[in-house]
Amino acid sequence: MKKETIIRLNRSFEGSAYEQDGIEFWLGRELQVLLGYTEWRNFLNTIDKAKESCKTIGELIPDHFVDVNKMVRIGSGAERKQDDIMLTRYACYLIAQNGDPKKEPIAFAQSYFAIQTRKQELIEERIELTERLQARAKLAASEIELSKNIFERGVDTKGFANIRSKGDSALFGGNNTARMKRKLGIPESRSLADFVPTITISAKNLAAEITNFNINKNNLKGESKITTEHVKNNTDVRALLDKSGIKPENLPAEKDIKKLERRLKLADKELAKKKLKNKV
Repeated sequence: MKKETIIRLNRSFEGSAYEQDGIEFWLGRELQVLLGYTEWRNFLNTIDKAKESCKTIGELIPDHFVDVNKMVRIGSGAERKQDDIMLTRYACYLIAQNGDPKKEPIAFAQSYFAIQTRKQELIEERIELTERLQARAKLAASEIELSKNIFERGVDTKGFANIRSKGDSALFGGNNTARMKRKLGIPESRSLADFVPTITISAKNLAAEITNFNINKNNLKGESKITTEHVKNNTDVRALLDKSGIKPENLPAEKDIKKLERRLKLADKELAKKKLKNKV
C-alpha cells in the first residue's frame, strides 16, 4: 500500500469519528463508504458477522452496535428517516476483521482499528493502575497514622500487628492477614495491600480512617479497646460491600503493585525521552 494511500485513508478514518459523552464512535453508513462497500445490504451482512464475533467473545452487542435513525435530504428540501448504526471503535475493528482483506480500505482498517483499540486498552490500563496506586498511598498514610495513634496509647509493635490482622479477619470473612496471604499466594514478607484490588484497598483505608477518627474522638487506649473499634469498623465496611455482592476474600489477587509502579515510572521516563528527542 502506497504511503499516499495510507495517509489519505488515515485522515478519512480519523475525520469520520464522532464523540458523544466521551465515547468515540463511527456511523455505519459512513464506514460503509470508507470500507468500499457500494450496497448497504451487503455491508449489513458484514455487520451481522461482526455482531456474532462480538457475542462469541463475550461482549454485549448493544454496548458496541446501536441502531439509530437520522434524517437525510432526498431532494427539493424534503427529508426522510434513514436507518443507521452507531459503532464503537471495537465494533469497527470487528467489522474490518470480518471484511475482505484483499480490498485496500479493509486491509488498512484492520490495522488501523487494531492499533487504535490497543491504544485505548493501554490508556484504560494506565488509569486503573493510577487509581490503584493512589488508593494504596492513601491506605499507607492511614496506617501510618493508625500506628502512631496506637503506639501513643500504650500498644507495642506486636499489638499493632494483632489489631490490623483482626481487622482484616473482620473484612475478609474470618480470614486474617496471614490466611489471606496464603489464600492469594502472597509472600509472607510482603504487604497484603500490595496484591489486592483497588476496591479492597479502599475498603481497608475507609475502616482505618474511621478507627483513627474514633480513637482521637473517644480517646481510646489499650489494645483491647482499639481492637474492638477496628474490628467493628471493618465489619461495617464489609457489610456495605456485601450489599453490592462483593466479598473481598473471594476477589482474585492483582499484580504486584510495586512492580507495576516501577513499570509506570519507566514508561514515563521513556515517554519524556521521546518528547525531548522530538524537540531537538
